[in-house]
Amino acid sequence: MATTTVNQGSLQSQIACLDTIGTDVLERLRHEALTVPANWVVEYGKYQSGGWRTQSLLNGSGDPGDVKIGDCDPVPTTLLRRMPITRQFLDSLGLRYMWVRLAWLEPNSFLWEHRDYADLADIERHRLHLPLVTNSSAALVTGGARIHMAAGRLWRLAPTNVHGACNLLGPGRLHLIMDCYSDDTLARTVDREYLAPDDVALLPAAEPTELEDRVEQSRKLITLGYDRAGEQHLLRMFYERTVPEGRLYELIAAVYTSLGREADAQRWIDNKTVLLGSEPAEGTR
Repeated sequence: MATTTVNQGSLQSQIACLDTIGTDVLERLRHEALTVPANWVVEYGKYQSGGWRTQSLLNGSGDPGDVKIGDCDPVPTTLLRRMPITRQFLDSLGLRYMWVRLAWLEPNSFLWEHRDYADLADIERHRLHLPLVTNSSAALVTGGARIHMAAGRLWRLAPTNVHGACNLLGPGRLHLIMDCYSDDTLARTVDREYLAPDDVALLPAAEPTELEDRVEQSRKLITLGYDRAGEQHLLRMFYERTVPEGRLYELIAAVYTSLGREADAQRWIDNKTVLLGSEPAEGTR
């Protein structure tokens, strides 16, 4: 099996740990997030398998159900007004927020390979994650590596790089996600960032025979009428092997083309463009 070499500095530019919060603070934030009455919203359906839901704490409207992020001068939502501990924690960081959400990822759920911020203004910003509830099978994949984001640690993610998330076994994963505009306070925080070797599991490169086997198994499932299972059988490879960017979307399109289902093939070519902000590769149409 081919191995993958990942430059630590390059990977740290994509994801890194900024700080660790106290256990008592973590417990209070977790308790508040788990007990406050909530109305989870499903958004970005093309980006996920199902099972990923969010609600907003800071946004442009004050409505916690408004979860499609964008540039704004954020105000507390009605949900955050019932969460004084979380509000105090956010204030204590002193950051210039764009949007803040709680995000829940159920067991056996995935956020597919994608990029974020592509449709926003060209302004420097960063995404911070604070895992409140997690498990050893929950991970973020970026830069050819799978990273378990430990609870109670503040993580920075550069979501303009291709990435995805998974929660294989459960229980559910709950993150506080903060999209922030770059400023001096954030710059000082980023100066202290690090990525420990124990946080990183490198993904081996996918062998051509592995891809061929996956494609054939996917084709069999789709031929039997299990379209979703066939698609996900290929998409899940992103969390197991390093595959060239967008290749899995191209392979799904190729499977549908081989079955004479051009409309479904085009749907996945379009999905690739939406999720990655890229043009279809030659030969996939």
